[in-house]
Amino acid sequence: MSIKQEIENWDGKSSSDIGAIYNRYANEDYFVTSLIELFRLKELQKGATWLIKHHFENKKKLNINEVAAIYKLAPKVESWEAKLHILQSISYMPIGEAEKNSVELFLRNCLVDKNKFVRAWTYNGFYEMSLQYPENKSGHSLFVLIKSNC
Repeated sequence: MSIKQEIENWDGKSSSDIGAIYNRYANEDYFVTSLIELFRLKELQKGATWLIKHHFENKKKLNINEVAAIYKLAPKVESWEAKLHILQSISYMPIGEAEKNSVELFLRNCLVDKNKFVRAWTYNGFYEMSLQYPENKSGHSLFVLIKSNC
């Protein structure tokens, strides 16, 4: 069975089942690349992003190209759970200059999401962005970013 099939078969709830999938595939060379490809598919976003977040929680890192790919796809993510997983992973993923606009668009969209957890974690995303880009550190710049979405 492939990682794609296993995520498709996952009930979307059991953390022990998705954790077992992680344990089976995490050391494979294609693991992260496969997950990035899978989270392009709406029905697999939740599982794929959970696995990426779990990868970070296990002290693993992604290369700059993998991080860039995630940030480029982020504004297209539809599942609130997948959005939340990405938001919770931002502190592990440096925001490259080329991805800055995609991340900002993603954060702006999340700021008005229906899900309260997504909205709450969005503020952390803006905070993480401001740490990397000092021009966003001033209260005025961050206020403008947030206020324009309210």
